[in-house]
Amino acid sequence: MQSPISSNDAAMSQAIGHGDGHGHGHGEHPDLRMLGFTLFLISEGMLFVGLFVAYLTYRAAAPAWPPAGTPELEKILPAIFTVILVASSGVIMLAERALKHGDMGQFRLFWLLTTAMGTIFVAGQAYEWMHLEFGLKDGLFGGTFYVLTGFHGMHVIIGLLLQAVVFFRSFKTNHYTPASHFGVGASSLYWHFVDVVWIFLFALLYII
Repeated sequence: MQSPISSNDAAMSQAIGHGDGHGHGHGEHPDLRMLGFTLFLISEGMLFVGLFVAYLTYRAAAPAWPPAGTPELEKILPAIFTVILVASSGVIMLAERALKHGDMGQFRLFWLLTTAMGTIFVAGQAYEWMHLEFGLKDGLFGGTFYVLTGFHGMHVIIGLLLQAVVFFRSFKTNHYTPASHFGVGASSLYWHFVDVVWIFLFALLYII
């Protein structure tokens, strides 16, 4: 049975994948795709809020956090990868601006750069996982750390896949134009979403 999250992500991917021709032959219908996509992101945000609340509840109930004997988390490398991920939000905005000015070459350049920065972030998280001195089953701290970072990492990977779809579809003639580019806008909004979630997650796990 397909999970609700997978179903939502598949629907999102399908919507983006079908490009921006929607509505051209149905001029009498208002284009509500971005509204629907925003509502989808709000529902995803509520999932993260639930995980954050669970984490804070476990933390408040624990006599010490992290529990005694838990290896200290490395902070410098995650901070560097956080800067890269957050900066990629600015780069994807430059890509959108280039598209709105009709400069497809610059759009693809900034779009690819965003994807590269996101890939570096995922690689950095994988590197951190491989070098952590605790595992998923090593107590409540280990379990919550891997669930939170893993769930977010899955969303980052989905965002990268969406960016790849948008990139290859950008080579179709007039698939994305300055006036019609829902796939680009939705993918960009999704990317901002995962970036904002990570800022809260980084503060929660590494700083507070």
